This record gives sequence, C-alpha cells and structure tokens, in this order.
Amino acid sequence: MLDQIKSKILSSIKNKRINVFLVFLLSSFVILIISKLSKSYTDTIPFKIEKVNIPQEYVILDDSVTMDITLKTHGFRWMKYYFTEPKVVVNFTNDVRKEPEVFVYNKTKSYLKNTQFDKEVELLSIAPERIAFRYGVNLVKKVPVKIKADINYSLGYNASTELTLEPDSVVVVGADILVNKINFLETEAKKMNNVRSNLNERLSLKLPKNVSDLDFSVKEVVLKGTVEKFTEGTLKIPVRVINAPKDMAINYFPKEVNVSYYVSLSDFERISEKDFEVICDFKKLNTDQSFLIPELKKVPKIAKHSKINQQRIEFIIKK
Repeated sequence: MLDQIKSKILSSIKNKRINVFLVFLLSSFVILIISKLSKSYTDTIPFKIEKVNIPQEYVILDDSVTMDITLKTHGFRWMKYYFTEPKVVVNFTNDVRKEPEVFVYNKTKSYLKNTQFDKEVELLSIAPERIAFRYGVNLVKKVPVKIKADINYSLGYNASTELTLEPDSVVVVGADILVNKINFLETEAKKMNNVRSNLNERLSLKLPKNVSDLDFSVKEVVLKGTVEKFTEGTLKIPVRVINAPKDMAINYFPKEVNVSYYVSLSDFERISEKDFEVICDFKKLNTDQSFLIPELKKVPKIAKHSKINQQRIEFIIKK
C-alpha cells in the first residue's frame, strides 16, 4: 500500500516537471516569434494588378500584368502579403492616360505609397515604373428583354395593368461579331399557377452560350404587375354602318348589340357605353352575303376579353 502511494507521488512530480518544461518551451518559442516579427525586413514580391472602372467601350487584351514592389516593414506586416494575394488597384478613371492602342500607368512611388500603403510600410522601388495596357474596342448595344412566362391566374383574378420588367432592357458589351448577333434577350421559362396577388418575381435571363466573352449590365430582371379580382360586365352598344354607297339607303337590325367584357372590380364603374364603338364595314360584304359582320373598333384599355355577342347584322336595301 505504501509502495503504491509512493509511486503515485513520484509520477505526479514527474508530470508536473514535464508540464513546466513544456510551458517554458512554448513561452520561449512565442517570445522568439514575436521578437522575429518585430524586426524590419526587406523583400520584393509580385503584386497583381486589379483594374477598376475600365470604360465599357474598351476591353483590356493583356490580363496577366504584375508589378514587382520592394518593401521594407516589420514581420507582422509581411504576414499580410505572404498569406493573401497582394494587389495594386489601378483606377482607369484617374490613374491612367489613353494613348493609341494602350492605356499607360506610370504613377510615382510616392503616389503609390500615399494611396495604397499605410505608414508602417516603406516602399523602396517598383518595377516596371511604366505599365502599358493594350486595349481593343468593344461594341456596346442595348437590347430589349422579352418575358417568357406562363401565368395562370386564380379563378376570378387577372392582371389589371400591363406586365412590366425592371429593367426592360440590357446593355451588352463585347466583340462586335458576337454582340451584333443579339437583338433581344428572353427570360428563362417560368410557370406560375393560381396567381391572385401582385407579381414581383425575379427571373433569370437566358444568356447565349459564349457568355464568358460578353458583359451584361444585369443577368436577372423583376417581373411586376398588379393583380386584382375581376368581374364580367355587359353593355348595349349602338351599331354604325360605314362605307356604304352614298346613293344606297340601308336598313339594318339589330341597331344595338351586347358587348361583354372582363374588368377589375376597382374599374367596373369607370366603363360606359361611350368607351366602345361597334361598326359594320360595308366594303367587306361579299356579293353572296346577306348580312353584315359587326366589329369592335374601340375598346377601353382597362377592359379585357371584350367581345360582341351577336355575330351578324341583318340588312335590307331600300328602293
């Protein structure tokens, strides 16, 4: 029993010594790292060029340009450049000048230091000091967007306004041989059933296969429309005969026809007889035809599916 207790005590002392040694070793390592990182170092590293605000009508042909920059700073700062890809931002709005076939960037060290590096970084040299970006001319074209959607409304509901897209057109930028083939863009096919509330649906655009060679101002649009409860209305509308010979007297009947239409409940009271016009064109009469066919010449925009319930107007020629 005493031997077991003695063995446990000795084992505990040994473990404590090991733990103390490990803590000491780890502390020494951390102090050494901090000491190293606190010192200043000089090195040259490649910086990727990030191009921003390139004018739409131009395309940069050489996209692999880098800038070798020699910096002096302490180790903590160097970790930022070693563990992430360093970049120099070139703003084509104010950092370059346009020359025939190239945009030229030749800003000084001090400009680069003041705009893209902090106070703790000393910028020693940059190479090359002048960078030429070769460019080609893009074609910029604005094309309309067409809706490709199958919308089925709930019974008694319909769109009370024209369906719209936001935006209704897209700016396409790219080589003229590609852009000239595009006259419009369609939305991806969308089916909507039992619609009874206002439409506010995001639709992706169906883009051409060579999309990587083209730039589009947007790649999706929003389909909007007001959906309301609808009802059917019917009005008696006078019939007018046109293009009858001046020397011919015509009597026809009925003098009025029923016109049915579909309208939203909110607009029902706005529709009256004067919003419709029904005519019979005598010039369209066939020689062997004994009746006239009524046509709707005028209908209100807020009415849908307007139709004349009678399909023939009988007439006689007075002698």
